[in-house]
Amino acid sequence: MKKALIVWGGWDGHEPQQVAEIFAGLLQSEQFEVEVSDTLEAFADGEKLRGLDLIVPVWTMGQISQTLVDNVSAAVQNGTGLAGCHGGMCDSFRNNVDWQFMTGGQWVAHPGNDGVDYTVQICQSSSPLVEGLEDFKVTSEQYYLHVDPAVEVLATTRFPVVDGPHKLNKAVDMPVAWTKRWGTGRVYYNSLGHHADIVELPPVKEMMRRGLVWAAAGKDLVNVVNPAATYSGMADSQ
Repeated sequence: MKKALIVWGGWDGHEPQQVAEIFAGLLQSEQFEVEVSDTLEAFADGEKLRGLDLIVPVWTMGQISQTLVDNVSAAVQNGTGLAGCHGGMCDSFRNNVDWQFMTGGQWVAHPGNDGVDYTVQICQSSSPLVEGLEDFKVTSEQYYLHVDPAVEVLATTRFPVVDGPHKLNKAVDMPVAWTKRWGTGRVYYNSLGHHADIVELPPVKEMMRRGLVWAAAGKDLVNVVNPAATYSGMADSQ
């Protein structure tokens, strides 16, 4: 049975406990053994983290020690998946660039705040993570992020939608969902999920289900290539 750790906390406005419960239900329906924690000290046991298939952070605007970031990073580099949404993963620790590098992006603005009507455009590609999905509309925060150019973009949204100092720039398609690799580990992020009701929307929930399962599946592929492997800069062949 695959093992997942969900760690929730930080700013209550993102309803981290409720979102964590949704993710736990999704993973349990996929036959995961799920541990849920409300403390960052859950990242203190590096050996335990390396034994997991998946880590799911649901933590916004917090402070974290470098040791705990290093523990998560080492686990992901050696095959443990990392997956999350909205501010719970890419606005977790604004003062830690190592976390931002690992996750693939950092929130910088949401012009118009909550209640903006916008379209999520699915990037049709060979990725099974978007197969059969269609564009959809959502009313929520529209996240503007600084994004790692190495990510594989799965969905985008067009800016600008509302007025702001960014409006006179050319239109841009901002990534909404992406994947990347960190060492041999798989990383999945989705910027949707300001509140639990957004995560519960059928297309969002399905995107997250696929992303969680995909990120966790990378651990098996690493073990198939080399059951005793630890990351040492080897090329990712998956």
